Amino acid sequence: MATIFPAFPMDEPKGALEPVAYFEGAMPTGVTVSQQGRIFVNFPKWGDDVQFTVAEIRGGQAFPYPDQAFNTTDPADPAAALVSVQSVVVDAADRLWILDTGSPMFQSTQVGGPKLVCVDLVTDTVVGKILFPREVALPTTYLNDVRFNLRQGKDGMAFITDSSDKGPNGIIVVDLATGESWRRLNDHPTTKTEPIEHFMPVVEGRPFVQRGPDQRLMPGPAMGADGIAISADGSRLYYCPLGSRRLYSVSTAALADRAVDDAAVAATIIDEGNKGGGSDGLESDADGCIYATDYEHNAVLRRRPDGEWETVVHDPRLLWPDTMSLARDGYLYVTANQLHRQARYHQGQDLRRKPYALFRTQVGARPVLLR
Repeated sequence: MATIFPAFPMDEPKGALEPVAYFEGAMPTGVTVSQQGRIFVNFPKWGDDVQFTVAEIRGGQAFPYPDQAFNTTDPADPAAALVSVQSVVVDAADRLWILDTGSPMFQSTQVGGPKLVCVDLVTDTVVGKILFPREVALPTTYLNDVRFNLRQGKDGMAFITDSSDKGPNGIIVVDLATGESWRRLNDHPTTKTEPIEHFMPVVEGRPFVQRGPDQRLMPGPAMGADGIAISADGSRLYYCPLGSRRLYSVSTAALADRAVDDAAVAATIIDEGNKGGGSDGLESDADGCIYATDYEHNAVLRRRPDGEWETVVHDPRLLWPDTMSLARDGYLYVTANQLHRQARYHQGQDLRRKPYALFRTQVGARPVLLR
């Protein structure tokens, strides 16, 4: 007699997903929450009508931050104001850092465009600006996400993923005291998208693929090192290519020590295994858990310290969960922006349906604050 297995309710939501804000205009990517509970998001210039590339959410509405003037690009001086922002992150000192790609529509970067900007959340003013030299922010570079360890160095270190889909991928390290920056794991295999033979993502029941410049079939999200998170003790930096189901980590001490050569840095890499789904964003908590968005399954997953993965939330409204931010009150915030429905992936037809959304779910964990 054949064994009968009970049906698993794959389409039923798991976890409580609470809407925080809806967006009828441009699609958001990044989100971060300050220690005082202020919420910030950003809108990269990917073809939508972006009135301001960084915003604060107040009463469910988006307002330009720190003001409209700093969100107005000066074509003659890309360093003067924001160009196209991919990520916003609040650090352990409760300062807002803005990661500007300097690459609207994924165009080649110009010196002064790619930058890391610090905003004082007490005065709401820009108090620091770190520009990247040409050998760090390459013409092909796409600055994607950033994490901080303020215990390293004099004033702390920042770690940034370069997720370029047309050039070398890697990790960019920034000394916050001096403003110096350098590339690590440049074009290392762990930072690259996997070939279609090893990774074919399926989103909303359809293979998510595209044709490359040579007409070869490749995964739709053909971008490299993207998601990034830092361990609770600051010793490991976790990262994952957008076009992969694997998770990797590397020593932050090796990344930050300029006396250590690239081979020695690469020797500290650990293949943390298969996450089960393609991920755009990563996050971590003070208990040693790693969170990963799962754009293939409309979910957010969590790896416990014992290495076991579990589902935090699964909901059909999580159409391409992008970036996460863990707040002090135990809520995990996540943007859902329908990235996979963009026209570039559907022969010029835009299948996105507004509004885009910012959600949160209670996970009862504390954020990593390395200070």
